[in-house]
Amino acid sequence: MFLIGTDTFLISPLLPTLSQLYGISTAVSGWMVSAYAIGYAVFALFAGPISDGQDRKKVMIWGLLAFSLSTLLCGFAFNFQLMLLFRLLAGISASFVGPQVWASIPVVVERKDVVKVMGYATAGLSVSQLVGIPIGSYLAAVSWHAPFFVISLLSFTLLALIVFVLPQLEVVQRKRFSFFKIYAKVLNNKRALSYLFAYFVFQTGSFTVMTFISTWFTKSFGLTLAGVGTAMIAIGGGNLAGSLFGSRIVDWLGLERSFLYELVALIVLYLILPFVHIFWLAEVLLTVTFLVNGFIFPLFMTTLQSTATDARSTISSLSNAAMYFGETIAGIVGGILFNQFYGFSAISLFAFVMISISIMLYSGSGIFKRQRQFN
Repeated sequence: MFLIGTDTFLISPLLPTLSQLYGISTAVSGWMVSAYAIGYAVFALFAGPISDGQDRKKVMIWGLLAFSLSTLLCGFAFNFQLMLLFRLLAGISASFVGPQVWASIPVVVERKDVVKVMGYATAGLSVSQLVGIPIGSYLAAVSWHAPFFVISLLSFTLLALIVFVLPQLEVVQRKRFSFFKIYAKVLNNKRALSYLFAYFVFQTGSFTVMTFISTWFTKSFGLTLAGVGTAMIAIGGGNLAGSLFGSRIVDWLGLERSFLYELVALIVLYLILPFVHIFWLAEVLLTVTFLVNGFIFPLFMTTLQSTATDARSTISSLSNAAMYFGETIAGIVGGILFNQFYGFSAISLFAFVMISISIMLYSGSGIFKRQRQFN
């Protein structure tokens, strides 16, 4: 998850260099970032059902091999069109690896450790968001080829570990793959659909905040780019800590109460943020907010995985698609709210509303009344 997340952000600091190298405008250069995300988001919808009909370990191996090769090829892309193609292929390949991570956790660890290990995978994503851009910057100082070569080398190393260390994963369906049959089964699962929709609503609100924190810090508090970067490290550190240690709260309170209390804590924090006009207080509150986000993300994945044990990869893929779709809407809606209304106050209140709706959706599904299944 760390390598996949890092590859998402890796190219961002290279855009000025590659724009000059390829002779393209800054506006067009953004497609080198988008190509990866589009490839991941679109093919995640197909990767899940394919994986649920196959040996998940083999799917992970072939997906990671393709990811390693396509990332390596990015380092040899001598024009813009080839870079777009290889970035697209890297995103498509990653879409076959990521869902297997989430789907394999309930298989390879004991039930009492599922939430904890989900947190480890989440921590991989958190760290990648924290260090992906700096890693790209440091390696690019050597050569623009270096970031791709290093990530590819690490991916090949990880591939060897998966081949020889990861145990065999369950194979639920050995019959011929049926895309529509698997999706029909998931779409007829009311609990899975309610969880997915609630997750989408939550991520839309959460990503709206995440997307415009830097803008808020710059416009309201006058921070430089370096200052924003430093501030974001602390916030990202909160998210990482939450991912690593959130399982202890579940051990103490149980999954259902932990889930409810953490969602309520988030809406309280987002309700307070519009009244904050001092930088250090905003930084502290956002760090606490993303600490709670770190607590809660493994619970989303754990509860989603529990809805369809024979279609875990499909559920994982749909959750990824819901997250990317929420991120897309967040960018559009957040820009309108920030520019046309009351800056970050409108953003925070929007997150408050969306997460409140998410709580109501989860509550309507009966999740907060279920027995403790994961402890």
